[in-house]
Amino acid sequence: MTNATRPGPARRTGIPPRLLGLLGLAGFAVLIEILPRVGVLPARYFPTTTAIFGALADYAGDSRFWTALGQTLRTWVIGLTIAVLAGVAVGVVIGAVPVLRALTASTIEFLRPIPSVALIPLVVVLVGSGMSGTLVLVVYASFWQVLVQVLHGVADVDPVARDTARAYHLGFGYRVRYVVWPTALPYAVTGIRLATAVALILTITGELTIGTPGLGKLMDTAYNSGLEAVPSVYAIVVVTGLIGVLANNATRAAERYVLAWHPAVRAELPA
Repeated sequence: MTNATRPGPARRTGIPPRLLGLLGLAGFAVLIEILPRVGVLPARYFPTTTAIFGALADYAGDSRFWTALGQTLRTWVIGLTIAVLAGVAVGVVIGAVPVLRALTASTIEFLRPIPSVALIPLVVVLVGSGMSGTLVLVVYASFWQVLVQVLHGVADVDPVARDTARAYHLGFGYRVRYVVWPTALPYAVTGIRLATAVALILTITGELTIGTPGLGKLMDTAYNSGLEAVPSVYAIVVVTGLIGVLANNATRAAERYVLAWHPAVRAELPA
């Protein structure tokens, strides 16, 4: 059977992939409901699914939860926006100037692997434990995701197109707009998608460790309230996971819209 006629997973099952994903989540929820009840997992540390959703229902009527959710979303969006704008701008400038790329290559490779959590003591001393402290962590971690992808995209520009633009004496701005950016855009979108998840992780981490108001701090408060509040901790974990899923779906939808002209995206669209 050729590749053109071999059925994919969705054709073999007859079930849409999104429905399969929902079925997988439902199966996982059933498993979490059963395992603590039969003693496979200690119930005092692993609450059942019904207990977790009961805690979620309690949070739904608690104004503190909605305030914390808004604080987390604000910190996440602001940090991600700063990281994306800085990563794209710096990546295009460095990538488009070979001398700058050579001068900064070692510095980027030295700074990029440093985990943001290792900077927490320094951030607390210099910036404090407010939202600005968590923003520093979010921006630092997310910035590299975008920068590295943009650098790869700029490096992938067709040399013939670059030389032709120079031969016609196009200015730097025109070269970036009409030659560099169309090639770098798919890479930049990938970097933004990666940075979205990283920014959310660091937002919650900063709230947990630094004490910045938000879901992370609310989670820490529930954790320190005793074993009776364990379902509340898991409820906040579930909310954080749902935010991540929604963010991933949103970025993928935006990617398909922005890159509708790209051959790779057009090939995935239904005929």
